[in-house]
Amino acid sequence: MPRDIPPLSDVRRLTQKKRDAWWTVLLVDPVATPLVRLTARWTRITPNQITWGALLLGLGAAGCFAMGDWRWLIAGAVVYHLSFILDCMDGKVARLTGQGSVFGAWLDYIFDRVRVMACAVALMGGQYHRTGDIWYVWLAVAVVFLDGLRYLNALEIFKTRHTMRKKIKAHVRAARRAQNEQSLAFMEDLLRANPSADMEQDLSGAAADAETGVDEDGDVVEARREADGPAAPETPGQEAPAPQTPVLAPKRQVVDLHQEFRSRFPGYLRLRAFLLRHRIRTHLISGIEFQMAVFIVGPLIDQVIGTTVVAGALLLVFELAIVYKLLLSTRDFGRTLDAFEQEAQKHAAQKLEAQELEAQELEAQEQEAREQEGQAQESPAPEIPRQKNHEEGVPTAV
Repeated sequence: MPRDIPPLSDVRRLTQKKRDAWWTVLLVDPVATPLVRLTARWTRITPNQITWGALLLGLGAAGCFAMGDWRWLIAGAVVYHLSFILDCMDGKVARLTGQGSVFGAWLDYIFDRVRVMACAVALMGGQYHRTGDIWYVWLAVAVVFLDGLRYLNALEIFKTRHTMRKKIKAHVRAARRAQNEQSLAFMEDLLRANPSADMEQDLSGAAADAETGVDEDGDVVEARREADGPAAPETPGQEAPAPQTPVLAPKRQVVDLHQEFRSRFPGYLRLRAFLLRHRIRTHLISGIEFQMAVFIVGPLIDQVIGTTVVAGALLLVFELAIVYKLLLSTRDFGRTLDAFEQEAQKHAAQKLEAQELEAQELEAQEQEAREQEGQAQESPAPEIPRQKNHEEGVPTAV
């Protein structure tokens, strides 16, 4: 019996990432998303089983690469692309059916690395066996190294950014214990979740977008006007209801940890907005594009060495750009913490000054009360006039 699965438009909304690699957006999702809907509706295949299928196809591609002949290279490239489609399907099926697990995420990550290593060794080994060129041996080492470097670097950058955010939120909580932590938002989340906004405005204007913030999932929260519905028509003898005052979400403090980077590269916002409107992330040459260049483009055009060298160089360029962006972000992080410290010191000084003024006022009031009490004791008590007895002088009867 088929499952109750929503239509394809809803499946796209539920399963596709808000931003992804351009290879995935343009060449994988148009095929993978309909297959995900069919798989979830008509089968009981689990995401982990799809992950195993992706690994087996990847090993099949490695077997084709090991043959060395150009026709086998084409077959290996096609099989590798099918393997990557399955690799993208497992996460989508997990999100659509609610079958995601921590172990499944680990399995997907490990199998991806196994597939890359197997295909790199098989592809370069087959070409070395065919040509005897020692460069292919070094390229096999370089492909495995660059793939590992990319994902290790991504993990460490994520940890660093998470640590910076955590420290900033800790400072905000310490400075504003009476307020909700959700009053803090990060500029990168606002721009990521709302790519259709006017990116040409300066950051101060974007930060001052009063009623926009980020919820716990990192999504933009727009200002909402609460109303019970359309106003009821006015009838004779009945007063029209008073218009409701729009209730706006509280303003949030926006922290921008990429301010220096954007100030040095002002065109970045426009490029980023254009790409995000098409679900494409700005990291144009990532691990995915590197793999596709080495295992699909190179074998298809029979230019493995040239394609691998160019793709590896572009990957390093983008990785260095990310590291440079992280460096500038840490500077913004330090300035943000210094601003919080100065604000805390300012508030502490204002609080101390207020306490001193309050103590002085209290002392002045006590002094005034003592002076009034002393004046009351020194002044003589007023004499009460003696009343004359109305019987005085009246003769007594004999």
